[in-house]
Amino acid sequence: MQVSGETVHRIRAASRRLVRAWGFLGRTLADVDLAASSVHAIVEIGSSGGLTAKDLSERLRLEKSTVSRLCASLGAKGLVNEQRSGHDGRSKRLSLTSQGAHIYDAINRFADSQVRSAIAKLESSRVGEVVVGLEAYAEALDTVGDGVPGIDVEVEIASGYAPGLLARIVEMHAAYYSRHWGFGLPFEAKVAGDLADFAGRLGGSGCANGLWHAQCDGRVVGSIAIDGEDLGYGVAHLRWFITEDGLRGTGVGRRLLDAALAFVDARGMRETRLWTFAGLDAARRLYENRGFVLVHSAPGDQWGRVVEEQVFVRPMPD
Repeated sequence: MQVSGETVHRIRAASRRLVRAWGFLGRTLADVDLAASSVHAIVEIGSSGGLTAKDLSERLRLEKSTVSRLCASLGAKGLVNEQRSGHDGRSKRLSLTSQGAHIYDAINRFADSQVRSAIAKLESSRVGEVVVGLEAYAEALDTVGDGVPGIDVEVEIASGYAPGLLARIVEMHAAYYSRHWGFGLPFEAKVAGDLADFAGRLGGSGCANGLWHAQCDGRVVGSIAIDGEDLGYGVAHLRWFITEDGLRGTGVGRRLLDAALAFVDARGMRETRLWTFAGLDAARRLYENRGFVLVHSAPGDQWGRVVEEQVFVRPMPD
């Protein structure tokens, strides 16, 4: 995509104004006596429900050594507790102290007030433009930061079963989670077994179950499913959401998720739940952008090895 110099100039100028308005040029931020990096660390720890130093390093895009010093400084101030994980001695779990939680609440009050004051000056018809524009630009910056080029990919989103689709979904999950997280046979067997059970419940008019896949040049490159039965009436279970490594950051995952949530909303399901684990930050950002909220976090081994399992819930939109 060709971008004009005028467009670049206007975006840069607006970005500088945002940075100044947010107070990043000052010694402290958000009306608390802390530097910007400390404020961001407290917000991430406070909103995560469970975070490791490694997770924090990835979210803040800071070197591990820098995050280690940052956590030590916050610990010395009595704001953060840092403990070695019970299931992995190499991993440190971070949590806010009562004083840290007080600071976290103060930061949120300040930030919420700043946003509400600015939005109140806009015409109501423009508020949506601000939300969509900021989310789109932030997502694009995340893509650039991950080293993924912003490319146009010809991808088709299709619904329902297709020959070979189940095997391909299992293959994508096994390959990704083995390579990046060390999951093995128990995980692949669970995915295959659960998916086979689900496939037998697909189809039929008014069915509460749905399956979608992304296809590029005849190859399945992503998937997602809604199981509207296994969690009880009116509760949608979002399952088997994945895209190939090379397509992360291209918007394919967002299109799959939007298709699944549109299916849920059209059927009036009261909430959507999903199970995941800490460390899948890009997916978490996408979930939270679509209204999911973390409701539970605890160590678990349902996928064959101990991870910090998390449950996210999205209520039916008003």
